[in-house]
Amino acid sequence: MKIDTGRKTVGANRTTPSSATDIQQALAQAAAGVSLRSVTKKYGSVTAVENITLDIPAGKYCCLLGPSGCGKTTVLRMIAGHEDISSGDVLIGDKRVNDLPAAKRNTSMMFQSYALFPHKTIWENIEFGLKMQNVPDAERRVRVGEILEMIGLTHTADRKPTQLSGGQQQRIALARALVTRPQVLMLDEPLSALDENLRVRMRTELRKIQKQFGLTFIQVTHHVEEAFSLSDMVVVMTHGRLDQVATPDQLYDRPGSQFVAKFMGDNNIFSGKVKNAVSDGELDVVQLEVEGFGVLYCRGYSSPVGTEAACSVRPDLLLVEAYNPDVPVTSTLSGNQIVARITAVEMTGYVTRVSLMAEATGQELLYKVRTNDWNRNSLSEGQLVVLSWSKDDCVFLPH
Repeated sequence: MKIDTGRKTVGANRTTPSSATDIQQALAQAAAGVSLRSVTKKYGSVTAVENITLDIPAGKYCCLLGPSGCGKTTVLRMIAGHEDISSGDVLIGDKRVNDLPAAKRNTSMMFQSYALFPHKTIWENIEFGLKMQNVPDAERRVRVGEILEMIGLTHTADRKPTQLSGGQQQRIALARALVTRPQVLMLDEPLSALDENLRVRMRTELRKIQKQFGLTFIQVTHHVEEAFSLSDMVVVMTHGRLDQVATPDQLYDRPGSQFVAKFMGDNNIFSGKVKNAVSDGELDVVQLEVEGFGVLYCRGYSSPVGTEAACSVRPDLLLVEAYNPDVPVTSTLSGNQIVARITAVEMTGYVTRVSLMAEATGQELLYKVRTNDWNRNSLSEGQLVVLSWSKDDCVFLPH
């Protein structure tokens, strides 16, 4: 097959491309880790990022996660060289890059809008970065052809971006970023412009490509599900600071703060004061005095007695049964119990969401259960129930 790039014919006449394995090895060897050392960014009197120290190992997929305005995009832009830092150091590999312009950092950025040139063909879009690097013409032809073949879009070489679907445009933007063989690829909310179905498909594609090439990916997102499905490590930010750095599993099972537990969504959070703590294995068993509920038992690294804190339990870890006024309801070391009333039942497909209100305090709570399991019980809206959960499933939140 021949591809007309608009300037010369390539395909049967071009240089034989390297194998897919060769391309993957070249990209993997280029991958580098990123380190931030006490990095701060100020805009006049406003501190956007404050004293961040972070290590992202080479070849990992890292998501910077947090609400709008938390500083995650500023961190990405400082790594890329699109923002100057106010203090601290940025290292790519073992090289300090504070004073290097973006073009000299050997990184690539994939923007939210893709930033494809509408007047250029797909081939010319992908080739652009190589031209800026003064890569010889023959090598450009080989590398552009290789990357188009690898993403399965060779047939689009002569088209303009507006002639492609949103998913195809994203793959072209990714190809343009990869063809320069960067040490680090940065992605600024690359999926936010896509509809839900395409977003799910494309995040699968992103993860597949990252694993295939072994590159270091750093992505900004405010979608928890997106961060969980894509990343090896998640960096949760709030108010310009790091709140928790963890794997998706760790973040899901053990949120490290009240902010993280709330941002993850759906966690049932109870606020109170530390009454006592007992060392028991790796994590303490903490007694938390919660107004209206008495003592709730949870696990974590304890704070001093009298400290304000909280605990959380995921809605899928609750047990629900009909309330019997003749059976005492109380929390003990073996587990927590409270009385609540079912206020709404929402079948969302595989999972049914049950909204409840605690009788003692009026606090809104959530229970999640497989729809088939929910349909087997006799519980209904308006009914009083007992919620119970293990201390081992209840996470202590120190701040």
